Amino acid sequence: MVLPFLSLYIETLGDFSDQYVQNWSGLTFGVTFVAAFICSPIWGKIGDRYGRKYILVISAVGLGVSVLLMGFATSVLQLFLLRFFMGIFTGFIPMSLALISTQTPKNIAGKVLGTLQTGSITGSLMGPLIGGVLADSIGYSSTFKWISIALIISAVLVLFGINEYKLESEQGAKTSYSSKEVLMHIVKSPLLLVVMLVSMFIQIAHFSIQPILSLYVGELHGPVNLALFSGIAFSAAGLGNLMMTRTWGKLSDRVGYIKILILLLFMAAIFYFPGGFVTNIWQLVILRFLLGVSIGGIIPVRMAYIRQAAPIAMQGEVLGYNTSIRFFGNIIGPIMGGAIAGYYGFTAVFIVTSSLLLLCAIALLGTTQRTPKVVQSTSQST
Repeated sequence: MVLPFLSLYIETLGDFSDQYVQNWSGLTFGVTFVAAFICSPIWGKIGDRYGRKYILVISAVGLGVSVLLMGFATSVLQLFLLRFFMGIFTGFIPMSLALISTQTPKNIAGKVLGTLQTGSITGSLMGPLIGGVLADSIGYSSTFKWISIALIISAVLVLFGINEYKLESEQGAKTSYSSKEVLMHIVKSPLLLVVMLVSMFIQIAHFSIQPILSLYVGELHGPVNLALFSGIAFSAAGLGNLMMTRTWGKLSDRVGYIKILILLLFMAAIFYFPGGFVTNIWQLVILRFLLGVSIGGIIPVRMAYIRQAAPIAMQGEVLGYNTSIRFFGNIIGPIMGGAIAGYYGFTAVFIVTSSLLLLCAIALLGTTQRTPKVVQSTSQST
């Protein structure tokens, strides 16, 4: 909800140059991911030890308080620090995935996580629209306050609406792990390690086009109704994502998570590439939709695989590391996309990003060839 007017809010905090606003908009946006990158494994470890429900409540309250205080910010530095504070508590959605993952039987994990992901996607589609409308109607400060109320309501819903069941570890399995043991488990599991690294590259690919998409739409369509058509281009990927994420999750439960993940990576690479060569806005919209269809299944399928590859007592921390890696991709992606576009043009961004996704698919496929027993056991257990 905040994204459409974050830079506009910074403009109201003083008499600044355009360059100052642009620089601080980028810093203020990115610092949240830096904090989340640092804190996600910590929250995951605490969740493994004390339960994920109360971590969700703490996260929602922390988000609510930080957003509420943003409405009272009187300087850019205050807003920057509050965005950093917000990043400390930004793991609500990953932690909710971890909670649902551990409470769900392995044979339907993909479908259930896909269902949860549709809620997240719906929020990401509706949020900017609602935020923009509220900001125009009641002003920036009041919008922050209303957002904080929504977040506090989320905390209340989790506190009184969710029962977290203590799951029994498998016979003879450990009930707790040190961070060193968790990291060694990841490093000694080649397929798990590659899946987690793929998480980062997916985020880099997804965010590489974000800062320049509006400019690219302007080049294709011209200045007429630019905001509207940029919104359509942005939303097309989200719509494809929303429509297919649960279907991919169900299919992966039957076929196997790694097989579907490799397929989706190849599809994403194929649909990303021609985006740099389109000649009108509607061609781009169609390709963005197909890209969303492909990327839509990657998150629940990846989460369902991690659910199988990590013992219950360490799943929260493993998912925390996975979240950190994803947030690192969120930081790198926009920087990489902007730099490539600046030096080589928009088309180069699509070529490089498509190549990155293709390399991820090949790397994952190669890893499965070296560890066929792991892939086979994963498919059989689904």
